[in-house]
Amino acid sequence: MKLKRLMGVLAVAGFTAPGLALATNGYFSHGYGMKAKGMAGVGIALPQDAMAAATNPAGMAFVGDRLDVGVDWFRPIRDSEIVSPFGVIPGLTGDFSGNGKKNFLVPEFGYNKMLGWNMSLGISVYGNGGMNTTYDNGPAPFGGGIPLFNGGTGQRTGVNLEQLFIAPTFAYKITKDHAVGASLNLAYQRFRADGLAGFTAFSMSGANLTDRGTDSSTGWGIKIGYTGNLTDAVTVGATYQSRTRMGKFGKYKGLFAEQGDFDIPENYGIGIAVKATPKLTVAADVQQINYGSIDSISNSVLNLLAGNPLGSDNGPGFGWRDMTVFKLGLSYAYSDKLTLRAGVSTTRQPIPKDETLFNMLAPGVIENHLTLGATWAVSPSSELTVAYMHAFSKKVKGSGSFPLAPPGTAEVNLKMHQDSLGIAYGLKF
Repeated sequence: MKLKRLMGVLAVAGFTAPGLALATNGYFSHGYGMKAKGMAGVGIALPQDAMAAATNPAGMAFVGDRLDVGVDWFRPIRDSEIVSPFGVIPGLTGDFSGNGKKNFLVPEFGYNKMLGWNMSLGISVYGNGGMNTTYDNGPAPFGGGIPLFNGGTGQRTGVNLEQLFIAPTFAYKITKDHAVGASLNLAYQRFRADGLAGFTAFSMSGANLTDRGTDSSTGWGIKIGYTGNLTDAVTVGATYQSRTRMGKFGKYKGLFAEQGDFDIPENYGIGIAVKATPKLTVAADVQQINYGSIDSISNSVLNLLAGNPLGSDNGPGFGWRDMTVFKLGLSYAYSDKLTLRAGVSTTRQPIPKDETLFNMLAPGVIENHLTLGATWAVSPSSELTVAYMHAFSKKVKGSGSFPLAPPGTAEVNLKMHQDSLGIAYGLKF
Protein backbone atom coordinates (compact mmCIF):
# COMPACT_ATOMS: atom_id res chain seq x y z
CA MET A 1 0.00 0.00 0.00
CA LYS A 2 2.88 2.38 0.76
CA LEU A 3 4.30 1.85 -2.74
CA LYS A 4 0.88 2.37 -4.32
CA ARG A 5 0.41 5.67 -2.48
CA LEU A 6 3.93 6.80 -3.43
CA MET A 7 3.26 5.99 -7.09
CA GLY A 8 0.15 8.14 -7.05
CA VAL A 9 2.03 11.05 -5.51
CA LEU A 10 4.84 10.78 -8.09
CA ALA A 11 2.46 10.62 -11.03
CA VAL A 12 0.77 13.80 -9.85
CA ALA A 13 4.09 15.48 -9.05
CA GLY A 14 5.41 14.71 -12.50
CA PHE A 15 2.72 16.86 -14.06
CA THR A 16 2.61 19.62 -11.49
CA ALA A 17 6.29 20.34 -12.07
CA PRO A 18 6.83 23.33 -14.41
CA GLY A 19 6.80 21.34 -17.64
CA LEU A 20 8.46 18.20 -18.96
CA ALA A 21 10.26 19.61 -21.99
CA LEU A 22 12.57 16.80 -23.12
CA ALA A 23 13.32 17.71 -26.72
CA THR A 24 16.76 16.12 -27.03
CA ASN A 25 16.47 13.23 -29.49
CA GLY A 26 13.47 14.52 -31.39
CA TYR A 27 11.13 14.90 -28.45
CA PHE A 28 12.48 11.86 -26.55
CA SER A 29 14.91 12.26 -23.67
CA HIS A 30 18.60 11.49 -24.28
CA GLY A 31 18.45 8.98 -21.40
CA TYR A 32 16.47 7.66 -18.44
CA GLY A 33 17.87 7.40 -14.93
CA MET A 34 20.54 9.73 -13.58
CA LYS A 35 23.40 7.21 -13.94
CA ALA A 36 22.50 6.55 -17.58
CA LYS A 37 22.11 10.30 -18.22
CA GLY A 38 25.71 10.80 -17.08
CA MET A 39 26.74 8.38 -19.86
CA ALA A 40 24.75 9.99 -22.73
CA GLY A 41 21.81 7.67 -22.04
CA VAL A 42 23.71 4.39 -22.43
CA GLY A 43 21.97 1.56 -20.59
CA ILE A 44 20.72 -1.26 -22.85
CA ALA A 45 23.56 -3.54 -21.71
CA LEU A 46 24.49 -1.65 -18.53
CA PRO A 47 21.75 -1.65 -15.87
CA GLN A 48 22.79 0.53 -12.93
CA ASP A 49 19.69 1.36 -10.88
CA ALA A 50 15.93 0.89 -10.58
CA MET A 51 15.41 3.16 -13.61
CA ALA A 52 16.94 0.44 -15.82
CA ALA A 53 13.50 -0.66 -17.06
CA ALA A 54 13.04 2.64 -18.89
CA THR A 55 15.90 1.58 -21.17
CA ASN A 56 15.81 -2.24 -20.97
CA PRO A 57 13.41 -4.15 -18.68
CA ALA A 58 15.75 -7.16 -18.48
CA GLY A 59 18.29 -5.08 -16.60
CA MET A 60 16.09 -5.03 -13.49
CA ALA A 61 17.13 -8.63 -12.79
CA PHE A 62 20.70 -7.41 -12.16
CA VAL A 63 20.23 -4.27 -10.00
CA GLY A 64 19.01 -5.90 -6.79
CA ASP A 65 16.62 -4.48 -4.22
CA ARG A 66 16.70 -0.70 -4.44
CA LEU A 67 14.83 2.59 -4.62
CA ASP A 68 15.88 5.55 -6.77
CA VAL A 69 14.35 9.04 -6.77
CA GLY A 70 15.67 11.99 -8.76
CA VAL A 71 14.94 15.24 -10.53
CA ASP A 72 16.53 16.87 -13.57
CA TRP A 73 16.64 20.63 -14.19
CA PHE A 74 16.37 21.12 -17.94
CA ARG A 75 16.98 24.37 -19.87
CA PRO A 76 16.37 24.38 -23.65
CA ILE A 77 17.03 27.54 -25.66
CA ARG A 78 14.77 27.64 -28.76
CA ASP A 79 15.04 30.24 -31.49
CA SER A 80 13.70 30.65 -35.01
CA GLU A 81 13.82 33.22 -37.76
CA ILE A 82 11.98 34.04 -40.95
CA VAL A 83 14.27 35.52 -43.59
CA SER A 84 13.69 36.79 -47.12
CA PRO A 85 16.04 37.55 -50.03
CA PHE A 86 14.01 40.75 -50.46
CA GLY A 87 15.09 42.04 -47.06
CA VAL A 88 12.77 42.96 -44.23
CA ILE A 89 9.08 42.26 -44.84
CA PRO A 90 7.03 43.93 -42.07
CA GLY A 91 4.83 41.48 -40.19
CA LEU A 92 6.64 38.45 -41.61
CA THR A 93 10.43 38.38 -41.29
CA GLY A 94 12.32 38.63 -38.03
CA ASP A 95 14.04 36.76 -35.23
CA PHE A 96 11.83 35.00 -32.70
CA SER A 97 12.63 33.61 -29.26
CA GLY A 98 10.63 30.59 -28.13
CA ASN A 99 11.97 30.91 -24.59
CA GLY A 100 9.02 32.40 -22.76
CA LYS A 101 9.60 29.39 -20.47
CA LYS A 102 13.23 28.35 -20.05
CA ASN A 103 13.39 26.16 -16.98
CA PHE A 104 11.76 22.77 -16.49
CA LEU A 105 11.93 20.05 -13.85
CA VAL A 106 11.81 16.37 -14.84
CA PRO A 107 11.22 13.93 -11.95
CA GLU A 108 12.03 10.19 -11.95
CA PHE A 109 11.30 7.28 -9.63
CA GLY A 110 12.27 3.61 -9.65
CA TYR A 111 11.73 0.69 -7.28
CA ASN A 112 12.90 -2.90 -7.71
CA LYS A 113 12.41 -6.02 -5.56
CA MET A 114 14.13 -9.35 -6.16
CA LEU A 115 11.88 -12.41 -5.86
CA GLY A 116 14.55 -14.96 -5.13
CA TRP A 117 17.80 -15.04 -7.11
CA ASN A 118 16.23 -15.20 -10.57
CA MET A 119 13.18 -12.91 -10.67
CA SER A 120 12.45 -9.26 -9.99
CA LEU A 121 9.36 -7.09 -9.83
CA GLY A 122 9.72 -3.35 -10.14
CA ILE A 123 8.24 -0.10 -11.33
CA SER A 124 9.72 2.94 -13.05
CA VAL A 125 8.09 6.37 -13.40
CA TYR A 126 9.64 8.87 -15.80
CA GLY A 127 9.08 11.57 -18.37
CA ASN A 128 9.22 9.76 -21.70
CA GLY A 129 9.33 12.90 -23.80
CA GLY A 130 8.01 16.36 -24.40
CA MET A 131 8.27 19.62 -26.29
CA ASN A 132 7.65 23.24 -25.35
CA THR A 133 7.82 26.54 -27.22
CA THR A 134 6.56 29.83 -25.84
CA TYR A 135 6.88 32.83 -28.18
CA ASP A 136 5.96 36.14 -26.60
CA ASN A 137 8.19 38.49 -28.59
CA GLY A 138 7.82 39.27 -32.27
CA PRO A 139 8.83 41.99 -34.76
CA ALA A 140 7.49 45.50 -34.22
CA PRO A 141 4.79 46.64 -34.30
CA PHE A 142 3.06 43.37 -33.49
CA GLY A 143 4.40 42.77 -29.96
CA GLY A 144 4.14 39.20 -28.64
CA GLY A 145 3.68 36.06 -30.65
CA ILE A 146 4.37 35.07 -34.25
CA PRO A 147 2.20 37.14 -36.62
CA LEU A 148 2.21 34.32 -39.17
CA PHE A 149 0.37 32.09 -36.71
CA ASN A 150 -1.84 34.45 -34.72
CA GLY A 151 -2.59 37.04 -37.37
CA GLY A 152 -0.61 39.77 -35.62
CA THR A 153 -2.85 39.89 -32.54
CA GLY A 154 0.11 40.01 -30.16
CA GLN A 155 -1.14 36.86 -28.42
CA ARG A 156 1.39 34.46 -26.93
CA THR A 157 2.10 31.60 -29.33
CA GLY A 158 3.40 28.12 -28.60
CA VAL A 159 2.76 24.52 -27.69
CA ASN A 160 3.39 22.31 -24.68
CA LEU A 161 3.56 18.50 -24.91
CA GLU A 162 4.28 16.29 -21.89
CA GLN A 163 4.45 12.49 -21.69
CA LEU A 164 4.70 10.41 -18.52
CA PHE A 165 5.29 6.64 -18.36
CA ILE A 166 4.46 4.41 -15.40
CA ALA A 167 6.11 1.06 -16.16
CA PRO A 168 5.51 -1.99 -13.94
CA THR A 169 8.25 -4.47 -14.87
CA PHE A 170 8.95 -8.18 -14.47
CA ALA A 171 12.40 -9.60 -15.20
CA TYR A 172 13.53 -13.23 -15.18
CA LYS A 173 17.01 -14.74 -15.16
CA ILE A 174 17.10 -17.71 -17.51
CA THR A 175 20.53 -18.49 -16.07
CA LYS A 176 22.70 -16.50 -13.68
CA ASP A 177 24.12 -14.57 -16.67
CA HIS A 178 21.13 -14.13 -18.99
CA ALA A 179 17.81 -12.41 -18.34
CA VAL A 180 14.69 -11.29 -20.15
CA GLY A 181 12.18 -8.69 -19.02
CA ALA A 182 8.93 -6.99 -19.92
CA SER A 183 7.31 -3.68 -18.95
CA LEU A 184 3.72 -2.58 -19.33
CA ASN A 185 4.04 1.08 -20.32
CA LEU A 186 1.05 2.95 -18.94
CA ALA A 187 1.22 6.31 -20.65
CA TYR A 188 -0.34 9.67 -19.84
CA GLN A 189 0.18 12.71 -22.02
CA ARG A 190 -1.15 16.21 -22.20
CA PHE A 191 -1.00 18.97 -24.76
CA ARG A 192 -1.80 22.66 -25.13
CA ALA A 193 -1.57 25.02 -28.13
CA ASP A 194 -2.01 28.79 -28.12
CA GLY A 195 -1.92 31.57 -30.69
CA LEU A 196 -2.46 29.49 -33.86
CA ALA A 197 -5.57 31.36 -35.05
CA GLY A 198 -3.83 32.26 -38.30
CA PHE A 199 -4.35 28.65 -39.41
CA THR A 200 -8.07 28.42 -38.60
CA ALA A 201 -9.02 28.62 -42.29
CA PHE A 202 -6.76 25.64 -43.01
CA SER A 203 -8.40 23.34 -40.43
CA MET A 204 -11.26 20.88 -40.77
CA SER A 205 -12.35 21.96 -37.28
CA GLY A 206 -11.21 25.51 -36.64
CA ALA A 207 -12.97 25.58 -33.28
CA ASN A 208 -10.68 22.76 -32.11
CA LEU A 209 -7.34 24.07 -33.34
CA THR A 210 -5.96 26.45 -30.75
CA ASP A 211 -6.54 28.11 -27.37
CA ARG A 212 -8.56 25.19 -25.97
CA GLY A 213 -6.56 24.85 -22.78
CA THR A 214 -4.80 21.65 -21.77
CA ASP A 215 -6.08 18.35 -23.13
CA SER A 216 -4.94 14.89 -22.02
CA SER A 217 -5.00 11.30 -23.20
CA THR A 218 -3.99 7.89 -21.91
CA GLY A 219 -2.77 4.70 -23.53
CA TRP A 220 -0.50 1.72 -23.19
CA GLY A 221 2.21 -0.28 -24.89
CA ILE A 222 4.84 -2.86 -24.03
CA LYS A 223 8.62 -2.89 -23.76
CA ILE A 224 10.63 -6.13 -23.81
CA GLY A 225 14.34 -6.74 -23.48
CA TYR A 226 17.25 -9.13 -23.07
CA THR A 227 20.52 -8.72 -21.15
CA GLY A 228 23.31 -11.29 -21.17
CA ASN A 229 26.83 -11.59 -19.76
CA LEU A 230 28.78 -13.28 -22.55
CA THR A 231 31.95 -13.30 -20.43
CA ASP A 232 33.01 -11.75 -17.13
CA ALA A 233 33.96 -8.64 -19.12
CA VAL A 234 31.37 -8.40 -21.93
CA THR A 235 27.62 -7.81 -21.57
CA VAL A 236 25.15 -7.36 -24.43
CA GLY A 237 21.53 -6.27 -24.56
CA ALA A 238 18.59 -5.66 -26.87
CA THR A 239 15.25 -3.98 -26.33
CA TYR A 240 12.02 -3.23 -28.22
CA GLN A 241 9.22 -0.83 -27.31
CA SER A 242 5.95 -1.12 -29.20
CA ARG A 243 3.95 1.77 -30.56
CA THR A 244 2.00 3.20 -27.64
CA ARG A 245 -1.62 3.60 -28.67
CA MET A 246 -3.02 6.78 -27.16
CA GLY A 247 -6.47 8.26 -26.93
CA LYS A 248 -7.05 11.29 -29.13
CA PHE A 249 -6.68 14.94 -28.16
CA GLY A 250 -10.33 15.83 -28.74
CA LYS A 251 -9.81 19.52 -27.97
CA TYR A 252 -7.22 19.64 -30.77
CA LYS A 253 -8.85 17.44 -33.38
CA GLY A 254 -8.57 20.36 -35.79
CA LEU A 255 -4.77 20.45 -35.41
CA PHE A 256 -3.35 16.91 -35.40
CA ALA A 257 -3.89 14.47 -38.25
CA GLU A 258 -6.60 11.82 -37.82
CA GLN A 259 -8.76 14.09 -35.65
CA GLY A 260 -6.34 14.59 -32.80
CA ASP A 261 -4.39 11.34 -32.89
CA PHE A 262 -0.94 11.45 -31.26
CA ASP A 263 0.47 7.97 -30.62
CA ILE A 264 3.98 7.45 -29.22
CA PRO A 265 6.29 5.81 -31.81
CA GLU A 266 7.94 2.44 -31.47
CA ASN A 267 11.65 2.38 -30.72
CA TYR A 268 14.27 -0.31 -30.27
CA GLY A 269 17.99 -0.73 -29.79
CA ILE A 270 21.03 -2.87 -29.05
CA GLY A 271 23.89 -2.29 -26.65
CA ILE A 272 27.20 -3.61 -25.40
CA ALA A 273 29.20 -2.98 -22.22
CA VAL A 274 32.85 -3.98 -21.85
CA LYS A 275 34.75 -4.00 -18.56
CA ALA A 276 38.03 -2.80 -20.06
CA THR A 277 39.83 -2.79 -16.69
CA PRO A 278 38.69 -3.57 -13.14
CA LYS A 279 37.84 0.15 -12.78
CA LEU A 280 36.81 1.20 -16.31
CA THR A 281 33.63 0.18 -18.16
CA VAL A 282 32.98 1.26 -21.76
CA ALA A 283 29.41 0.95 -23.09
CA ALA A 284 27.63 1.80 -26.33
CA ASP A 285 24.01 1.79 -27.54
CA VAL A 286 22.32 2.23 -30.90
CA GLN A 287 18.69 3.36 -30.69
CA GLN A 288 16.11 3.64 -33.47
CA ILE A 289 13.06 5.92 -33.03
CA ASN A 290 10.39 5.56 -35.73
CA TYR A 291 8.75 8.98 -35.77
CA GLY A 292 7.87 8.36 -39.42
CA SER A 293 5.14 5.88 -38.44
CA ILE A 294 3.03 8.51 -36.63
CA ASP A 295 1.03 10.61 -39.13
CA SER A 296 0.54 13.59 -36.81
CA ILE A 297 4.32 13.81 -36.44
CA SER A 298 5.57 12.73 -39.87
CA ASN A 299 3.04 14.03 -42.42
CA SER A 300 4.38 16.85 -44.56
CA VAL A 301 3.08 20.42 -44.49
CA LEU A 302 2.66 19.96 -48.24
CA ASN A 303 -0.34 17.73 -47.51
CA LEU A 304 -2.17 20.98 -46.78
CA LEU A 305 -1.64 22.16 -50.35
CA ALA A 306 -2.85 18.80 -51.63
CA GLY A 307 -6.29 19.46 -50.16
CA ASN A 308 -5.88 17.81 -46.75
CA PRO A 309 -6.76 20.30 -44.03
CA LEU A 310 -5.33 20.24 -40.53
CA GLY A 311 -6.98 17.50 -38.48
CA SER A 312 -8.03 15.38 -41.46
CA ASP A 313 -7.01 11.75 -41.96
CA ASN A 314 -4.05 12.77 -44.09
CA GLY A 315 -3.66 16.23 -42.65
CA PRO A 316 -0.29 17.95 -42.34
CA GLY A 317 2.06 17.25 -39.47
CA PHE A 318 5.62 18.26 -38.68
CA GLY A 319 7.36 16.24 -41.41
CA TRP A 320 9.63 14.39 -38.98
CA ARG A 321 11.68 11.44 -40.21
CA ASP A 322 12.98 8.42 -38.27
CA MET A 323 16.07 8.83 -36.08
CA THR A 324 19.03 6.56 -35.34
CA VAL A 325 20.94 7.60 -32.20
CA PHE A 326 24.49 6.44 -31.40
CA LYS A 327 25.60 6.63 -27.75
CA LEU A 328 28.97 6.00 -26.10
CA GLY A 329 29.60 6.14 -22.35
CA LEU A 330 32.40 5.59 -19.85
CA SER A 331 32.19 4.68 -16.16
CA TYR A 332 35.30 4.80 -13.98
CA ALA A 333 35.43 3.61 -10.35
CA TYR A 334 37.81 6.24 -9.02
CA SER A 335 37.55 4.83 -5.50
CA ASP A 336 35.27 2.66 -3.40
CA LYS A 337 33.07 5.70 -2.78
CA LEU A 338 33.32 7.68 -6.03
CA THR A 339 32.38 6.64 -9.59
CA LEU A 340 32.89 9.07 -12.48
CA ARG A 341 31.01 9.00 -15.78
CA ALA A 342 31.07 10.67 -19.21
CA GLY A 343 29.38 10.16 -22.54
CA VAL A 344 28.67 11.44 -26.04
CA SER A 345 25.84 10.80 -28.45
CA THR A 346 25.13 11.78 -32.03
CA THR A 347 22.28 11.49 -34.51
CA ARG A 348 20.69 13.17 -37.52
CA GLN A 349 17.95 15.52 -36.35
CA PRO A 350 14.45 14.64 -37.66
CA ILE A 351 13.36 17.85 -39.43
CA PRO A 352 14.00 18.16 -43.21
CA LYS A 353 14.98 21.59 -44.56
CA ASP A 354 11.63 21.99 -46.32
CA GLU A 355 9.59 21.28 -43.15
CA THR A 356 10.82 24.05 -40.86
CA LEU A 357 7.66 26.20 -41.04
CA PHE A 358 5.43 24.20 -38.65
CA ASN A 359 8.49 23.23 -36.65
CA MET A 360 8.82 26.76 -35.33
CA LEU A 361 6.43 25.20 -32.79
CA ALA A 362 8.52 22.04 -32.31
CA PRO A 363 12.18 22.76 -33.18
CA GLY A 364 13.63 19.40 -32.11
CA VAL A 365 16.87 19.85 -34.06
CA ILE A 366 19.47 18.69 -31.51
CA GLU A 367 22.05 16.21 -32.80
CA ASN A 368 25.07 16.04 -30.47
CA HIS A 369 25.26 15.63 -26.68
CA LEU A 370 28.09 15.67 -24.15
CA THR A 371 27.41 14.38 -20.63
CA LEU A 372 29.25 14.11 -17.32
CA GLY A 373 28.22 12.37 -14.12
CA ALA A 374 29.29 10.98 -10.77
CA THR A 375 28.02 8.80 -7.93
CA TRP A 376 29.13 9.20 -4.34
CA ALA A 377 28.48 6.34 -1.91
CA VAL A 378 27.15 8.11 1.18
CA SER A 379 27.02 4.79 3.05
CA PRO A 380 27.11 1.07 2.14
CA SER A 381 23.37 1.27 1.38
CA SER A 382 22.84 4.79 0.01
CA GLU A 383 24.28 6.97 -2.75
CA LEU A 384 23.94 10.32 -4.47
CA THR A 385 24.24 10.65 -8.24
CA VAL A 386 24.59 13.81 -10.31
CA ALA A 387 24.51 14.19 -14.11
CA TYR A 388 25.11 17.12 -16.47
CA MET A 389 24.20 17.30 -20.15
CA HIS A 390 25.06 19.86 -22.82
CA ALA A 391 23.36 19.58 -26.20
CA PHE A 392 25.40 21.53 -28.73
CA SER A 393 23.78 24.28 -30.74
CA LYS A 394 22.29 23.13 -34.04
CA LYS A 395 20.81 25.31 -36.76
CA VAL A 396 18.63 24.07 -39.60
CA LYS A 397 18.35 26.48 -42.52
CA GLY A 398 15.08 26.18 -44.37
CA SER A 399 14.99 25.52 -48.11
CA GLY A 400 11.64 25.58 -49.85
CA SER A 401 10.22 25.83 -46.35
CA PHE A 402 7.53 28.47 -46.86
CA PRO A 403 4.86 26.91 -49.09
CA LEU A 404 2.20 29.44 -48.06
CA ALA A 405 3.96 32.18 -50.02
CA PRO A 406 5.30 32.38 -53.62
CA PRO A 407 8.51 30.36 -54.07
CA GLY A 408 11.61 32.21 -52.90
CA THR A 409 9.67 34.77 -50.85
CA ALA A 410 10.88 33.59 -47.42
CA GLU A 411 12.56 30.76 -45.53
CA VAL A 412 12.28 29.58 -41.92
CA ASN A 413 15.42 28.72 -39.91
CA LEU A 414 15.47 26.85 -36.59
CA LYS A 415 18.08 26.77 -33.84
CA MET A 416 18.41 25.15 -30.42
CA HIS A 417 20.88 24.25 -27.67
CA GLN A 418 20.26 22.78 -24.23
CA ASP A 419 21.67 22.12 -20.78
CA SER A 420 20.47 19.95 -17.92
CA LEU A 421 21.65 19.16 -14.41
CA GLY A 422 20.15 16.43 -12.27
CA ILE A 423 20.50 14.75 -8.91
CA ALA A 424 19.19 11.40 -7.65
CA TYR A 425 19.23 9.48 -4.40
CA GLY A 426 19.59 5.70 -4.42
CA LEU A 427 18.84 3.36 -1.52
CA LYS A 428 19.85 -0.32 -1.54
CA PHE A 429 17.91 -2.77 0.61
